[in-house]
Amino acid sequence: MHKNTNYKNKRKGFTLIEILVVVGIIAIIAGLVAPSIQRARTKSQTTAITANLKVLADAADQYLLDNGGNSVDVADLVGANAYIKTAPTPVAGETYPTTITVGTDIATTGTVVTYPF
Repeated sequence: MHKNTNYKNKRKGFTLIEILVVVGIIAIIAGLVAPSIQRARTKSQTTAITANLKVLADAADQYLLDNGGNSVDVADLVGANAYIKTAPTPVAGETYPTTITVGTDIATTGTVVTYPF
């Protein structure tokens, strides 16, 4: 009987073509997922900014009810015994207003989010 010598000479492992196909499939999947991740990140940042604006607006409303007037400096709202313990932390490089006036929108720079919503 003649033994198959081809089988013994064959090496185990992946060929270059198989590895390239797998890498190509992974690249295609990553290309499809990346925009979804960016949309989710943008949406979560907008939600956080909106929440920060609501906190500022609510604190300003409370301050103006307690003290009267038609505008308030944000510095008067922030502090250990004030209406907000700490100032809103920027999440996407935005800056918050320093003064809030009754009847005007509260807007951040660097985003398109304004209050009231």
